[in-house]
Amino acid sequence: MTHFPEFEVVPAVDVKGGETVQLVGGEPGTESSYGDPVEVAQRWLAAGARTLHLVDLDGAFVGERENAPALDAIVDAVGDAVGVQVGGGIRTVEGATRLLEGGVDRVILGTAAVENPAIVGEISETHPGSVTVSLDARDGEVVVSGWTEGTGLDPAEVAGRYEALGAGAILFTDVDVEGQLAGVNREAVERVVEAVEIPVVASGGVASVADVRALREAGAAAVVVGTALYEERFTLREAMDA
Repeated sequence: MTHFPEFEVVPAVDVKGGETVQLVGGEPGTESSYGDPVEVAQRWLAAGARTLHLVDLDGAFVGERENAPALDAIVDAVGDAVGVQVGGGIRTVEGATRLLEGGVDRVILGTAAVENPAIVGEISETHPGSVTVSLDARDGEVVVSGWTEGTGLDPAEVAGRYEALGAGAILFTDVDVEGQLAGVNREAVERVVEAVEIPVVASGGVASVADVRALREAGAAAVVVGTALYEERFTLREAMDA
């Protein structure tokens, strides 16, 4: 499967308690709600999205797919019209495989991949290129379990390790700037891009079309945007045209 043959702006649909939300800096309790996830997904589709980024936020914190019904409903509603990547609470090979066989194009593994790197290879054996490993960095180190635990690992170094295990892409989130509309950390993204051959998808802090452009120039294959789109700082079309 080709990941992002050309640069893409990917809307994030983060689901908590069955609603579309955006958190500030990953902190529970900071969310703003944006309504029914299926309606939101269809709106992004109509606006020209080629890929959707779906995250089960409750799942990310508890380690189980808490919002599976809402996410499955989105996958059913959008069909093959767009690429769909799903993350949050996927901890097992079976869980990932079930999603991939149910119409999801890519699964995003964070905590599971850090705690058990072999899982990346196991899923990739049957579904090559379908695993995106999510590396969330705070103060330059990889953090797990909903951004609560530091690992002491360097994101660029770790990215190379997952590429060797068969990961199809890296999703790199800078937690320091996540959800705060404060701009992006271009240098951090460049370091990860330089460490691997596979596509790097950047996420966190995008506040303007200029930030989208900066991440593209840093070498990112795509950028995931949440808060800025929901708060209408710019439209999806404006970001794509940039």
